[in-house]
Amino acid sequence: MWGYNNPLNLLAFGFFMFSLICILGLALYIYVASALMTIAKKLNHPTPWLAWIPFANIALILQLGEFHWAWVFLLLIPFVGWLAIYIMSIISFWKIYLSRNYPGWLSLIPLFVFIPMLGALAVVAHLIILGLVAWREAAEVERFMSPKKATNKKSSKVKKK
Repeated sequence: MWGYNNPLNLLAFGFFMFSLICILGLALYIYVASALMTIAKKLNHPTPWLAWIPFANIALILQLGEFHWAWVFLLLIPFVGWLAIYIMSIISFWKIYLSRNYPGWLSLIPLFVFIPMLGALAVVAHLIILGLVAWREAAEVERFMSPKKATNKKSSKVKKK
């Protein structure tokens, strides 16, 4: 009854996987939209709520990177337009990261998506960096990442006789 030959089991498994993908996709969308909205607020963008609207969120990224919002219409041109938007978004993220006092080279991490063994890791790294840029100040992250220096006042003084 519960073997691989039962079509109802296959249907139930397919429904479960579809539901799981939809829930994960929704969670990912909420995370990215809230991070972009927070970044836009911190950069004093007049309409940060655009982060919640599909295609308008791409225009928001371009605007934060000092491009005109109308470049988003390149998405209507298959492949060439998509590649142009991809490159423009990397440049935009570079400028966004610099304006939030993060190193600009962090925007190059999505380029590793096209390398088979690093693709998923690059996506996760980009999402983590996006969250850090949105909700942490660069000084806090730098303080966390750098090793603590031993500051013992007694050991730093040299005894003179």
